[in-house]
Amino acid sequence: MPRISSGKRYAQAAFELALERNDFGSWQQSLKKIADLTAYEELMTLLQSPRLPFEVKKDLLQKELGDIHPLAFNLALLLVTRGRMGMAKEIERAFQHLLDAHLGIERAKVTVAYPLEDKERETISNRLGEMIQRKVVIEDQMDPSMIGGIIARIGDMLIDGSIRQKLEILKKSLLEAGR
Repeated sequence: MPRISSGKRYAQAAFELALERNDFGSWQQSLKKIADLTAYEELMTLLQSPRLPFEVKKDLLQKELGDIHPLAFNLALLLVTRGRMGMAKEIERAFQHLLDAHLGIERAKVTVAYPLEDKERETISNRLGEMIQRKVVIEDQMDPSMIGGIIARIGDMLIDGSIRQKLEILKKSLLEAGR
């Protein structure tokens, strides 16, 4: 049976280290820098090459990452050594999820028909926050095919306040009333 490795374990370890020292910001920035490196194919090829000595990889990482948290740099070295640098984005996301949970923040993906203004974004965030009794940070995306309204996804919960959904409900009501 193949062994499945998850970035959640690395993120959990990083989160616990950040929690011990109350150093979330530094870890968050460092993990983002590490994750951003995975976008460079040539660099990833070099870091994964078994022919390149470890010291060269270490120097290359140091040059590319610059000034990051020393323990985060050690994590990057560990990922390179184990051939798991590709997990960096997953680790960053899992760390952010742990941090959000620690701070009592939920992230909501909100789909709208048009671009939101800051005041609308704040209103939606506050209303969703009232519904779930937590602070909500929204990530909005546009879907011009929507007639209007919003669709919000918070974790496993889906809130469909779109005009299309309201029209469907009205249609069902009219069909049931006509019987």
